[in-house]
Amino acid sequence: MTIQKIDTATTTRIEHDLLGEREVPAQAYYGVHTLRAVENFPISGTAIGIYPDLIQALACIKEAAARANHDLGLLDAVRADAIVRACRELRAGRLHEQFVVDVIQGGAGTSTNMNANEVIANRALELLGHAKGEYQHLHPNDHVNLSQSTNDVYPTALKLAAHFGILRLVEAMTVLRRSFERKATEFADVLKMGRTQLQDAVPMTLGQEFSTYATMLGEDEERLREAVALVHEINLGGTAIGTGITAHPEYAARVREHLAQVTGIALVTAPNLIEATQDCGAFVQLSGVLKRVAVKLSKTCNDLRLLSSGPRAGLGEINLPPMQAGSSIMPGKVNPVIPEVVNQIAFEVIGNDITVSFAAEAGQLQLNAFEPIIAHSLFKSVTHLRNGCLTLAERCVDGITANREHLSALVRDSIGVVTALNPYIGYKQATAVAREAHATGGSVYRIVLDKGLLTQAQLDHLLRPEALTTPQVLDLAGR
Repeated sequence: MTIQKIDTATTTRIEHDLLGEREVPAQAYYGVHTLRAVENFPISGTAIGIYPDLIQALACIKEAAARANHDLGLLDAVRADAIVRACRELRAGRLHEQFVVDVIQGGAGTSTNMNANEVIANRALELLGHAKGEYQHLHPNDHVNLSQSTNDVYPTALKLAAHFGILRLVEAMTVLRRSFERKATEFADVLKMGRTQLQDAVPMTLGQEFSTYATMLGEDEERLREAVALVHEINLGGTAIGTGITAHPEYAARVREHLAQVTGIALVTAPNLIEATQDCGAFVQLSGVLKRVAVKLSKTCNDLRLLSSGPRAGLGEINLPPMQAGSSIMPGKVNPVIPEVVNQIAFEVIGNDITVSFAAEAGQLQLNAFEPIIAHSLFKSVTHLRNGCLTLAERCVDGITANREHLSALVRDSIGVVTALNPYIGYKQATAVAREAHATGGSVYRIVLDKGLLTQAQLDHLLRPEALTTPQVLDLAGR
């Protein structure tokens, strides 16, 4: 995103910073620091306003800071109230379009923090009856950023935003898990062949197969809840490097109390603020769990694509709901586009995890300058995984049907059922039966019967569906 310079005096205002004067669009709520950042970082074309969780997190922090500073006698009631009111508007979704700094930026997040300071200050000025840019009444640095540094605000904002996003991701995973659970119940009586290394193994039910996908999701929901607890430890109050310079001795405790009240999150101030200011371990841990979710979700989608392959020249065991025409040249072709898009999300999340790892490792001394790319990577992973889970549930899993007759025929003709006879005819005899069935195309049932290895009654008992798909007490007395 770029800012076009406007020369007409009636449509701009003059602001000052370390480098001098600049014209800022008169109606903009951001100021000169944001303007320079937009010009300096024309990188991705994506502004931080695309992540509402981040904007809301920043607003929560600035509101809590204003309250704490007022408690400590550092900020008068009029300014504190105006800042709080402006922050609450941001939390309600207003002015997010004013957060125009690129998501990929230098400066360890300073541009993001200043974008927030300026937007909040200018909206607060309006609420006080002043014009934007009249910072002598309420200043972005002196009042909105009072007792703060980018170095404690930005990582705290990332943790809050991650918390908000992860909870929604868990909700979406729950939706998908329940979709698989419903299918597991629907397919509980559908016998099929299980496979290992893409070769026939032993029978199972299609319900058992789908229940595994539900179980995997449930496990990862728990892992995410564990990981999100790590981001509840914050370094707010540490200011520049964790020593708390420029902050009141009671500020860290006060601001944490207010922030916990504003967000509803049980936050904890890190015991060592210097360590917490430079350490990105919580983000690495969270990214690793997101990668775990992605890997297992992608494996599930691989299975869905394989099980539905065909419809006549593949496995063809299940049918995915047709969502769109699959080819511009092959009439009637329908592709598994929903699992395919979720696969691609997983590939992206795995790449994002690598980015987070490199960025966390690259930190030096008392600060990590690369938290913006950590934030961008984490937020993309969370957002895309959430959307992928909901899409997979609603546009694929809910509509899956089973090709029951085909599955039954595969079990009936499979050599794999001979495994169930191992305890009764022995591995050597079972191997001979399997080899003959493979060579002749005959059924295991008929070959065992013809060889007199078991009676028909015994075979019917041993090869009944429940015996093939669950543990059984072995009766070897007559072997």
